[in-house]
Amino acid sequence: MPFINYAAREITCKLVYYGPGLGGKTTNLQWIYQNTQREAKGKMVTLATESERTLFFDLLPLSLGKIRGFSTRFQLYTVPGQIFYDASRKLILKGADGVAFVADSQAARFEANVESLRNLKLNLEENGLDFETIPYVLQLNKRDLPTALPVEQLVEALRCRNEPVFEAIAPQGVGVVETLKALVKQSLSRLKAGAPATTRV
Repeated sequence: MPFINYAAREITCKLVYYGPGLGGKTTNLQWIYQNTQREAKGKMVTLATESERTLFFDLLPLSLGKIRGFSTRFQLYTVPGQIFYDASRKLILKGADGVAFVADSQAARFEANVESLRNLKLNLEENGLDFETIPYVLQLNKRDLPTALPVEQLVEALRCRNEPVFEAIAPQGVGVVETLKALVKQSLSRLKAGAPATTRV
């Protein structure tokens, strides 16, 4: 749910990168952060678990203009991929305004993708969010690896609602910006259509 700060004339949207462990969620955010102008981003916060990191930072795009006189800020989050961090994933999803599902294209990770997608739907529902209507994109990461499954096979198994699909090689930035832009575009369209929001004077 977007957060509106009337004093600052700012709308904040929360975008969450979800997917199986070590699939490239963190790499997406790191690439975005490293390639964003300093004045357009906040400090990156890293919460380390035993096996991977959860990242968060603010992104204030400079070229999007204003919505009804308000500037727009995006908070980008990753969730821990391992199933035993499910409570953390559920908490991070709370209040999300958009989700990018980062799938690992490797054949050995096929079932992990399917399970993570099922878990995403369940956690959205438990947070009172509708998977069918929330802004959503699918990224097929690690397309450069020799064990990557055909795009058609992954799309057939993982595409759920005719959402945009992007092939990616996250360490190189391939498909990273396109994924973010598509999610931002959907989120802004929803805002302009009058999505409910939390407000603060």
